[in-house]
Amino acid sequence: MPLPGEDSHMLMAPIERLIELKRQAISKNTARKAGVMVLFYPSEAMETNFVLILRKTYKGVHSAQIGFPGGKHEPGDRNYEDTALRETEEEVGVPSSSITVIRKLTELYIPPSNFFVQPYLGITELYPRFVPQESEVERIIEVPLAEFLDDSTLTERTLTTSYATSINVPAFHLQEQVVWGATAMMLSEVRELLKNTL
Repeated sequence: MPLPGEDSHMLMAPIERLIELKRQAISKNTARKAGVMVLFYPSEAMETNFVLILRKTYKGVHSAQIGFPGGKHEPGDRNYEDTALRETEEEVGVPSSSITVIRKLTELYIPPSNFFVQPYLGITELYPRFVPQESEVERIIEVPLAEFLDDSTLTERTLTTSYATSINVPAFHLQEQVVWGATAMMLSEVRELLKNTL
């Protein structure tokens, strides 16, 4: 019988262990890199929205999860901003040339997939005609800013994932979807930024 390995370790990992995993990933330089885009835009009703995607079901730790448009850094990308822009165009059909990147957000390490993810905050001035990438995107989710900023969207859920069973996680409830994990962590930073400026 093969050993379950680090997946079983993660089931009982305290926060100190997650911090240690991040430190090891930095020191060993083994983690992969990705860029994602938190893209705001005017809806057809001229309200501020941002876009999330529901990923396709596949054999991987992020199967069927809610996330931002984005993905793995490729050799042809000049930097992680380029990665986020390219992947946003590929996954949801918003041309890179129409997106203004406002700022870089805080990089986040995701232990289950061993990725350092660099998020960016961007805007596009016109309502995008979204085109989901058939191979990767199950559904495009448009989230009104007013809904996102409402405290009633903050929740906790007990979930079973590809690497843990019945774990209690903080989450957002947005557009009838439970948004948790790395996406929720990045959204939390965006929410704090917006709450401090609006």
